[in-house]
Amino acid sequence: MPPLTATERLEKRVRERLVKAMATYSLINDDDRILVALSGGKDSMCLLELLALRRQIRHPRFELEALHVRMSNVHYESDTDYLSSFARELGVRLHVRTTGFDASTDSRRSPCFLCSWYRRKVLFNVAQELGCNKIALGHHQDDILETTLMGLFYQGQFGSMPARLQMRKMPLVIIRPLCLETEADLKAYSELRGYHPPTKTCPYERSSHRSDMKQLLSELEARNPETRPCIWRALEKEGKLTE
Repeated sequence: MPPLTATERLEKRVRERLVKAMATYSLINDDDRILVALSGGKDSMCLLELLALRRQIRHPRFELEALHVRMSNVHYESDTDYLSSFARELGVRLHVRTTGFDASTDSRRSPCFLCSWYRRKVLFNVAQELGCNKIALGHHQDDILETTLMGLFYQGQFGSMPARLQMRKMPLVIIRPLCLETEADLKAYSELRGYHPPTKTCPYERSSHRSDMKQLLSELEARNPETRPCIWRALEKEGKLTE
């Protein structure tokens, strides 16, 4: 058998990490109905495609719906016609909703926090309208590690975004099936697939604490290549990846 090409190795690595995450953190079970948050960025598009391909195997058996939330007052925009076509080709129905927020009503919170908060409200409501029991978000391992550093440096606590989170006040479970994927691999995978980027990027994207933590994580890895697995093992040891 000839050796795998670089493209084949990438596809194999990404698929295997998805399956490992599903098994390790009990993310998907038979008869789940999952709502995928499709922002239009590379991560959410990778998530929808990988889950749609995995669904074809029918082990476990699950159903998919997708939701794209538009913010009326943030100039971040994706081509919804393209997203609808993308989802339809994967055999997934896309729902599009619009919401917004007034940053002046809560000066203590950043625009990023408020945007995320109001998007989540729509996600929760639509998931229950559609009879979904799980919501899949496209956060990858870099996102989770950066969030861990943000908690340490800005909130004085050790925690992060768990791979699996049972909501306490509603019958929903948040899952992050890309939790073992690296941002670099997802970027390469999205370029391989030729995903269309958003037509307008978020104006706050480069000015948040997250961008600072992304740079810090890179600097730490340059000093110690084991930084990433060390932080991950600490999160697992303290039970921060499943709540």
